[in-house]
Amino acid sequence: MSNKSSTGNTYIKRFWQIIVGGFLFVVLLISSVGFGLFGELPTFRDLENPKSSLASEVISTDGQVLGAYYIQNRSNTKFKDLSPNLINALIATEDIRFYEHSGIDLKGTFAIIFYSAIGKKRGSSTITQQLAKNLFPRKKQTIFNIGIIKLKEWLTAIKIERNYTKEEIITMYFNTVEFGNNSFGIKTAAKTYFNKLPSELKIDEAALLVGILKGTTVYSPIRNPDRSLRRRNVVLAQMEKYGYITETEYEEAISSELNLKFTSPTHNQGLATYFREYLRIELQAWCKENTKSDGEPYDLYRDGLKIYTTLDSRMQRYAEEAVKEHLTYLQKEFNNHWKGRTPWGKNTDIISLSMKRSERYMLMKEEGASDEEIRKVFDTPTSMTVFTWTGDRDTTMTPLDSIKYYKWYLRSSFMSMDPHTGHIKAWVGGPDYRYFKYDQVKTGKRQVGSTFKPLVYTVAMDNGWSPCFEAPNLPIVFEDFDNWSPKNSDGKDGGMMTLRMGLSNSVNLITAYMMKQVGPQAVVNVAKKMGITSEIPPYPSICLGTPDVSLYEMVGAYSTYANKGVWTEPVYITRIEDKNGNVLFEKVPRKVDALSEQTAYLMIYMMKGVIDKGTGLRLRGPRYRFTNPIAGKTGTTQENSDGWFIGITPDLVSGTWTGAEDRIVHFRSTNLGEGANTALPIWALYMKKVYGDASLSISMRDFEAPPGGLSIVVDCDQYKKNNQGTSNPGLEF
Repeated sequence: MSNKSSTGNTYIKRFWQIIVGGFLFVVLLISSVGFGLFGELPTFRDLENPKSSLASEVISTDGQVLGAYYIQNRSNTKFKDLSPNLINALIATEDIRFYEHSGIDLKGTFAIIFYSAIGKKRGSSTITQQLAKNLFPRKKQTIFNIGIIKLKEWLTAIKIERNYTKEEIITMYFNTVEFGNNSFGIKTAAKTYFNKLPSELKIDEAALLVGILKGTTVYSPIRNPDRSLRRRNVVLAQMEKYGYITETEYEEAISSELNLKFTSPTHNQGLATYFREYLRIELQAWCKENTKSDGEPYDLYRDGLKIYTTLDSRMQRYAEEAVKEHLTYLQKEFNNHWKGRTPWGKNTDIISLSMKRSERYMLMKEEGASDEEIRKVFDTPTSMTVFTWTGDRDTTMTPLDSIKYYKWYLRSSFMSMDPHTGHIKAWVGGPDYRYFKYDQVKTGKRQVGSTFKPLVYTVAMDNGWSPCFEAPNLPIVFEDFDNWSPKNSDGKDGGMMTLRMGLSNSVNLITAYMMKQVGPQAVVNVAKKMGITSEIPPYPSICLGTPDVSLYEMVGAYSTYANKGVWTEPVYITRIEDKNGNVLFEKVPRKVDALSEQTAYLMIYMMKGVIDKGTGLRLRGPRYRFTNPIAGKTGTTQENSDGWFIGITPDLVSGTWTGAEDRIVHFRSTNLGEGANTALPIWALYMKKVYGDASLSISMRDFEAPPGGLSIVVDCDQYKKNNQGTSNPGLEF
């Protein structure tokens, strides 16, 4: 054999050695990666339960997401809820052979080698490979381990393809990608950028969101709208190129503007902010006390819980609108009322105390700053954004002046509930959660004023007194309680007055008379049975509303009247589910037979008089023109510091409180500061909107009388005839 022939055989032999060796090396490398020698690959269990943080959603009774608790603002959606425009845009742009390959697009992979050789950058990752990277993010990447990382992603992609359908892969992909502006997953992104569900996205909107995926900052429609628009048009061109849209649809979509309805996802905005914050604290406690199958406690910010609440998004919106509308008007009245003066007068202690309670002060104290240094900071003008009822305003003022500025602002809270189920339908803890963090529905408590008076009359009705009984409108002395002797708010007295008239006009002396007849302890007992848990000392003065009680408790107590004497615990959660829909918790409200059905109905009759003839008469007036049956009670505390109104209808019991942060800040005249002026209008504005929304099905029917009739006479003419010459006409046993 010639040397030339021998040399040729040697080359051929070496060639095949290289080919076979290279093949064996690749097989060995892939096998090593597959067996986890370069780090473990995701197991089947990992694929079934990928560890991605899911936001826990707060859901209203009408199916709206009120808000979420999250580290990453991510919410999942299902394939059936994805717009076809989204799917088409993604495939046309990212992986045109998605339905043909099994996780790795070999044609695309080889093409990348060619494009790299001629100096062009082009991605070759399939949607499945990108999903693998999203589910199991790369750790530290270097030039030495990039090959291993890619192999891991390939093998993971193949595993995903074997275990999931194409539809499931598409869905998982859309649920795991980031769209910028703290929006993770397509459901959150559609809400953030267009205030829509994924199923509602039009062609141009879907193309915009898919376009963002190439670079959440570079192609952000908020930060870089021009680039985002150009990228959207590239996606539209791909959709037209591959036949997903017609030329006409392409031309129409490409000519449209961005048309964003951007809503930045933040805990401080949206509906029911006060409620969501109060709920968050309760949910965190629940999570600590309840564990998952692996023994770990639930994580409110990562486990994707579904918290189903009793709030109705429509009624919540109406309540927030009512508070804003009335307080905007009332604040102008208050500012004009105190023009040229300060509402706290010479009492500067409230300013210094507020300064010491401020976060700025406490942080400086912790850092060791002296009082002089702190005062200098509080007296130094600084740029800030402040609240106004006409919108946020950028200004410059000292931190101390900002404290004084906010002392002027009146606040209101509002709660509305179904008296039969106990379901709270609306919860407004204050004017604006961004600036006024304190919840005044359940956390805050204030003196309740005359809204407490019905509880005194409740004891009387339960003991056989008639609304027609006439009591003396005269000073009365409580000898056993330091000779306490109350007065009427107008200072006038004299004559006789029926109990119904006394309650309707909120006459102090009539209520005090009844308190002396029934005794303070009996009133405390009935208050407890009606769900009031705040401390109420058994003193006669409670008849005028001296106890500090929350709006939550008061509305719950009044619901007893509308529910035929049965107190139903006010509730705001119906159930909690995990991310897979398994029910973890269900709430069943407690019920207490607090009053007889007759007593409850008599109190409704008594409080109808408040609306028809008494302090709530303006509901029948030309401004609101309510004609349906309504019961209720106004309340005003000493010096007009607190204004209250609780209104009762057969289907809804709603209450509102209005006042300032400090009780020393108030209207000087009762005409302006009484509950009928500061609180009642919010109830009226809310109910107008509720009755105007036919979808809510809130009836305007009358209250039902006890089926067996009444044993107490409520016709006052008949009552007088029946009790002529009776020594104690108050008892009707």
